[in-house]
Amino acid sequence: MSAVTLETPTSGKYEQPTGLFINNEFVESVDKKTFEVINPTDESVTVSVQEASEKDVDIAVSAARKAFEGPWRKETPENRGKLLIKLADLFEQNADLLASIEALDNGKAHSMAKVDIGMCVGTLRYYGGWADKIEGRVTDTGPDTFNYIKKEPIGVCAQIIPWNFPLLMFSWKIGPAIACGNCVVLKSAEQTPLGALYAAKLIKEAGFPPGVLNVISGFGKTAGAALANHMDVDKVAFTGSTVTGRTILKAAASSNLKKVTLELGGKSPNIVFEDADIDNAISWVNFGIFFNHGQCCCAGSRIYVQESIYDEFIKRFKERASKNVVGDPFAKDTFQGPQVSQLQFDRIMNYIKAGKEAGATVEIGGNRKGDKGYFIEPTIFSNVTEDMQIMQEEIFGPVCSISKFKSKDEVIKTANNSTYGLAAALHTKNLNTAIEVSGALKAGTVWVNTYNTLHHQMPFGGYKESGIGRELGEDALANYSQTKTVSIRLGDALFG
Repeated sequence: MSAVTLETPTSGKYEQPTGLFINNEFVESVDKKTFEVINPTDESVTVSVQEASEKDVDIAVSAARKAFEGPWRKETPENRGKLLIKLADLFEQNADLLASIEALDNGKAHSMAKVDIGMCVGTLRYYGGWADKIEGRVTDTGPDTFNYIKKEPIGVCAQIIPWNFPLLMFSWKIGPAIACGNCVVLKSAEQTPLGALYAAKLIKEAGFPPGVLNVISGFGKTAGAALANHMDVDKVAFTGSTVTGRTILKAAASSNLKKVTLELGGKSPNIVFEDADIDNAISWVNFGIFFNHGQCCCAGSRIYVQESIYDEFIKRFKERASKNVVGDPFAKDTFQGPQVSQLQFDRIMNYIKAGKEAGATVEIGGNRKGDKGYFIEPTIFSNVTEDMQIMQEEIFGPVCSISKFKSKDEVIKTANNSTYGLAAALHTKNLNTAIEVSGALKAGTVWVNTYNTLHHQMPFGGYKESGIGRELGEDALANYSQTKTVSIRLGDALFG
């Protein structure tokens, strides 16, 4: 399947694959159906790519199954690791182009996209290093029995990734899956398929055998649903909304009871105590909500500030947020690009409208920026109450709400008053406060005097309705392996 020549301001012209990547080849969909990819910066059509249907999912799953039951099953852990490390090297060599594709496809600032690619490289190398260190153990239960316990791959894994960090989620998903010896069918988000398709080109260049890693583009209600319901998929991993996560969980249960991991939504509290370094706190609060245009599952969108510093904090936070440059993703000084799509833009603007109508005060922003592209001004609400929609629901945009609190016990209770539990943060100079409050917050990750500082060695995932299982770190290996116990009765019949 031929590629299409595209051009970005930072990397110039390049060849963009547009087919479905199955069995190490880019192919047309069975129905020869395509869909348009929209540039969120100017709302133009970037390119059209092949759209996977249920029939294409069947072909991709079959390819993965054949690879898993064939040569890949016999591949050594050392060689699996080498393949991941080679892919990491190719990501690093193509870092500027991959970042440019992300900026073009998603709208994120090119400077931020380059950070994403660096994290992709680190993740792939990390799991490349893990591949030959997944070990079993021997358990002594008595002199007449030899017992060993080993880790085995699950099999064919479906992985459905979101549009907010396309290539980063690509690496988070395939890294532990391949390290453990699985085969993969990965579906990218329909809004942002381009990065994964270019990464598929690098998969082949790295030397992965056919069928081990398959990448398809398509819609959640068709291709995603087909993967979640497929009787020959052994495990499904999904990152996205809690609503869709519930649907996938039901599909997995009603099909072949496939294993599931889910990294879902959040409404994360970001707490500023009166003894915090206020300049440092404002910097991290700003980054915590407006990073990646607020399109971040762990965004610190509920900000709680102790009442003695509340007025000063709002004044200085407004000054800091007003300095965030919103504009062309390829401009050097841009911090915030456009939202990813018209649908997401409309959703965020409706939340802003709901906040205004509920009586919250707009301290800054609250409007569309410009008349072309899906740009929204960084928006800060104050005078909010806990029952407001903007305090309860995940907005997934550059919108936050600030509330004041009196005591530590009060803010812990309020912060935990959410169905979500993905992340949280607090800012204080008091170590006792840091340890006590971080222990009391019901969240999978708690940052102290920082925010959004993720690392491939540190597990990430949610409490409550924010998900099942963990990404990253050694913990992610448990998502892609299963335990087998072998118990051998010792005796003459076996050993002679």
